[in-house]
Amino acid sequence: MPSKTEPLSWTRTPGTTSDGPQYLALRDQIALNIEKGNLPPGAKLPSERQLQIGSNAARGTIREALFQLEAEGLIYRRDRSGWYVSPPAVTYDPMRWAGFMTYVTEQGRTPTTETLSKNGMPASSALADIFRVAPGTTLHTIRRRRLIDGRPVLAERIIVDPALAPDLLSHSLDGSLTHILTTHYGVTVARNRVDMQPCALVKEAADALGVKSGTPGLLVVRTSLDASGRVVEYDQEYWRHDAIRVHVDLNVRA
Repeated sequence: MPSKTEPLSWTRTPGTTSDGPQYLALRDQIALNIEKGNLPPGAKLPSERQLQIGSNAARGTIREALFQLEAEGLIYRRDRSGWYVSPPAVTYDPMRWAGFMTYVTEQGRTPTTETLSKNGMPASSALADIFRVAPGTTLHTIRRRRLIDGRPVLAERIIVDPALAPDLLSHSLDGSLTHILTTHYGVTVARNRVDMQPCALVKEAADALGVKSGTPGLLVVRTSLDASGRVVEYDQEYWRHDAIRVHVDLNVRA
């Protein structure tokens, strides 16, 4: 895919008035180019300077339009590189205990996992309550970065009770943790408890994803339990907000 594009020509979007917000007209023009495929997923947008020349708009107007498109998930920034069209989001079904590697691959995309750290950490009061252990009990703590088609989209912290997987940290965790827990330790999950909320990416997650602290994100907190109600895994996932689409298919109860 070409890394350079020509400046977009400025045309006012039909239906806007001459005294309407100029940044919205530019936003609409770029969004239309994305919708028509003139700017395909992964394409680099013209620089802010090129947009300024092509539209005769002020620098602040250009940035307002770009920030609006970013908030909508249509484009994203790469540090010191510029603005790019967001790839299609992956669909995440919290009702399944399917690992990231599995459901991303199923959707025809290429997943990658990078382990950032893995060690034993004493349980805080909150984690001790979740795992029903004494505060200070050592728990496996794993931090990873996950990529789709080479783009970092998720930074996660996973907590596992060593009682379930004693030598877990000796394994390579750059693949599927779900597969390791299932095949090596016979651990199966019967229930997932999932909480989600919009967030601004905290510094640790933002640094792992190569974005600025405060970038819009989605926090997914997943607690996986076995058939006896014992917590198997506690996972805090910080997603880029444009990288994930949550889908749940439920039978409606009266």
